[in-house]
Amino acid sequence: MSARILKNSVSYIHGLSVHNETRELLAGVLEGSRAHLARAITLIETKHPGKHQQAQWLLTSLLSHRNKLKKSNKLRDTFRIGFSGSPGAGKSTLIETLGKSLTGLDHRVAVLAVDPSSSRTGGSILGDKTRMPKLSSDPNAFIRPSPSGGTLGGVTRNTQEAILLCEGAGYDVIIVETVGVGQSETVVADMVDMFVLLVPPAAGDELQGLKKGIVELADLVLVTKADGDLLPAARRIQTEYSSALRLVRRALNYPWKPRVLRVSSFTNEGVNEAWETMTEYKETLLEKDLFNEKRMLQQKTWLWYHIQWQLMERFHSDPVVNDHLKDQEESVMAGRLTPGTAADNLIKFFIKQ
Repeated sequence: MSARILKNSVSYIHGLSVHNETRELLAGVLEGSRAHLARAITLIETKHPGKHQQAQWLLTSLLSHRNKLKKSNKLRDTFRIGFSGSPGAGKSTLIETLGKSLTGLDHRVAVLAVDPSSSRTGGSILGDKTRMPKLSSDPNAFIRPSPSGGTLGGVTRNTQEAILLCEGAGYDVIIVETVGVGQSETVVADMVDMFVLLVPPAAGDELQGLKKGIVELADLVLVTKADGDLLPAARRIQTEYSSALRLVRRALNYPWKPRVLRVSSFTNEGVNEAWETMTEYKETLLEKDLFNEKRMLQQKTWLWYHIQWQLMERFHSDPVVNDHLKDQEESVMAGRLTPGTAADNLIKFFIKQ
């Protein structure tokens, strides 16, 4: 990347001394280096205050560069797709099958695979690369597993920023594979263009209690493992979900009606049709001027997510709050104070400083 681009990289963090290493990361990301992209994502995931500021400079500079490309009509269109579903639904297998198909069509595919991690221990199993061996070795693909850290929604707080980095590195299809463990999973819909729900053919009674919120948000439902002995069950589940989606209320005049398709990663049956449907969805929203509008509203939503997270972090690390926290907690547990009163007290300690 030319020195001019680096020189023109802007920062809205006043007084920040930008490290040479951070500038090199920016250059490497814009050149499409997978190694630099991986290091850049590691930087934005850090909780270290100094490194956090470096990460924000990197993201702001990248955003500025992309805005310049957009004004000159040189910015490549991107497509962000969220894949969610219960454990065992075959998310990783289908993503690898679809990803290999897309790289064969000259797309560059980035997969942000969010692994489960314990909210108690913080442990996680970063195994998604091993579940996608063919895609991992594809030069036009990038796979990044990240622990969810117990974050609501099964996605890390930095996943949305990682999407921006991947797009800056030249990846035009960004897939976010989520943990798939409950209704809170729906937060992924706030960072992607299209939300895809995967259900296994053995879902059966799961439909009634299955994450009603997720079903309502789904733009496309894929019934996985639709082959062999499971094909009859897959057809039944397809019919059940098709009926259920007809009852879901969408915004008035919304131009897209969710569909239910069967796919098989084993036989590749339905995979091309699934991608064609995703492409049709994107074209429909672009035609109605809803695609970019949706992204702008998502940016606003994520502004408030970050405000909440940063306020909570500062609240928990505040020494005055910590001096009174145990006493307030004990008073609540003993029934001397209501949780609301204790919260009011702690917030007063926090904002009086």
